[in-house]
Amino acid sequence: MIVEEIMNNLEKKHPGEIEYLQAVREVLESIEDVYNDNPQFESARIIERLIEPDRVIIFKVPWVDDEGEIHINIGYRVQFNNAIGPYKGGLRFHPSVNLSILKFLGFEQIFKNSLTTLPMGGAKGGSDFNPKGRSNSEIMRFCQSFMLELWKYIGPEIDVPAGDIGVGGREIGYLYGMYKRLRGDHTGVLTGKGINWGGSLIRPEATGFGCVYFASEMLATRGESFKGKRVAISGFGNVAWGAALKVTELGGKVVTLSGPDGYVYDPDGVSGKKIDYMLELRASNQDIVSPYAKEFEGVEFHPGKHPWEVPVDIALPCATQNELNAEDALNLVKNKCMCVCEGANMPSTPEAIEIFQKNGLLFAPGKAANAGGVATSGLEMSQNSMKLSWGKEEVDKRLHEIMHNIHEQCVKYGKRADGYIDYVKGANVAGFLKVANAMLDMGIA
Repeated sequence: MIVEEIMNNLEKKHPGEIEYLQAVREVLESIEDVYNDNPQFESARIIERLIEPDRVIIFKVPWVDDEGEIHINIGYRVQFNNAIGPYKGGLRFHPSVNLSILKFLGFEQIFKNSLTTLPMGGAKGGSDFNPKGRSNSEIMRFCQSFMLELWKYIGPEIDVPAGDIGVGGREIGYLYGMYKRLRGDHTGVLTGKGINWGGSLIRPEATGFGCVYFASEMLATRGESFKGKRVAISGFGNVAWGAALKVTELGGKVVTLSGPDGYVYDPDGVSGKKIDYMLELRASNQDIVSPYAKEFEGVEFHPGKHPWEVPVDIALPCATQNELNAEDALNLVKNKCMCVCEGANMPSTPEAIEIFQKNGLLFAPGKAANAGGVATSGLEMSQNSMKLSWGKEEVDKRLHEIMHNIHEQCVKYGKRADGYIDYVKGANVAGFLKVANAMLDMGIA
């Protein structure tokens, strides 16, 4: 495999799809050695088959607002690879959604799901619909129209979507209600469902919990823990909320949250009722974090800035892709941050990752560190299949075990001769090998 040759061909086929091309390049550069050491991968053209999605479904979503005006949005589902199980990946409703972003997310999902060891393939979907400022009735009508097309392509053994940015419990409920009506049966085709109708306990917190569990494993390799550490978190949604809960539980102090409008610095720490307030922010549909500074005394709001300029021991980027750039990375290095663990999907730019690794920081990519969300979705699928519901402690225990096992796989394939653990390489190689070997077993299919 010659990485540049493959990337040049891919860029010609998919010009301008920046996020997708970035994600593919990172994986190819990580797995180049192991791929070339196994000629059976080359003869079966595993890479060429893996980097193109099985199918891309694009459809219009017409809906009517509360004033009777008709709107048209675009809906997508990218079913990337189902070698190890049914397609699995979230739905994102946000104005930034486009094909490049969904292909990047779907491609990453292949390896993330593989790392969990659960039988799930990779997919992603969503729409450029903006739920901000919309009423519940408008969001319901949009979700129903969206599912009116999507239901043809999903099913519990075909493709099992979940939530993502802009798609929480409310949206999953509306989507599932329409699916159930169209299908006429009650199957576990969506995850992130309400606890009263097939959902799993701790699913909303799971991505944040998993990120912190993974970071704890990383810190332990250097004899460290969260106890007494200052932690910067970006975002204020479910991932950031779950991370703040678990960091506080483990004795750390969360001092930042962020939104598209800037970040808040809370020197006293985000804990107790402040963590509960994060849920109010999320439910407000305002998509801004500045109200937090007005709600609590002693909190500073920094408009238009990133939280990575604040001196901390640990950074958990939990917002969105490419939110942490080279300048931010240099700030973290200068302030002696020891660990960066991604709670979001690809929040660090390639330049930032290079700076972290060059300076010896512990760094984990989202495909490993934020796998807790999809892992718990997989556990929800298992509970649905068995027609039962596990308690909170059981789900949390299984999640913790999964994150521990993912860390072990990353160390196995990522530990260098000098002792430094390249978690990016480790995650990509471990995730790739399972999928590639499954593809070999099935022939050209």
